[in-house]
Amino acid sequence: MADSPQPRVALVTGAGKGIGRAVALRLAKDGCNVALNDIQRDEAFVTVKEEIQKLGREVIECIGDVSKEEDVKEMVNVTAQNLGGLDIMVANAGIFFAKPFLENTLDDWDRCFDVNGKGVFLCYKYAALKMIEQGRGGRIIGACSQAGKVGHPLASIYCATKFAVRSLTQSAALALKPHGITVNAYAPGIFLSAYILIRLPSHRDLQDSL
Repeated sequence: MADSPQPRVALVTGAGKGIGRAVALRLAKDGCNVALNDIQRDEAFVTVKEEIQKLGREVIECIGDVSKEEDVKEMVNVTAQNLGGLDIMVANAGIFFAKPFLENTLDDWDRCFDVNGKGVFLCYKYAALKMIEQGRGGRIIGACSQAGKVGHPLASIYCATKFAVRSLTQSAALALKPHGITVNAYAPGIFLSAYILIRLPSHRDLQDSL
């Protein structure tokens, strides 16, 4: 009898709550082993890990800051070393704040772009390098938003970061296509987490649509 295929391995950033939590659980339910990232290990983060363990999947913790290059490199390497590779990267971590346009500061700009822009770029880059090294292709998915399609006077910097994610995703998809790596982004509006758990498509559905 032929050996059973190895489960795919996914790394999800910002997995402690909200959309990241929902994505991590969905991937686990679909048979993936999962590496969970967030900036801190709090009660919500531990709960997600425990829920995935109850599903019978392997799960590891990768605490780190996606805006720091060494942290992202480390989480990718730790995932591959402990779970046997990296097949799916979900660059979900992000921050949001609302301010009138004229009240925004340069610190606001830097803080938002560090996480929502630089963080996604680093996740795309180091996941892609690992997938190319493995030679078996992969799936990279980033968190865009409806705010990446239309501006808003109370979220100008956030919108700018999501427009950046949208264009970065398109460019990365073209660059990585020869390596069998697809790059896509999801663009939700405002959701309740419980709704996401019910409605989020499986990774197989996502894969079939790529």
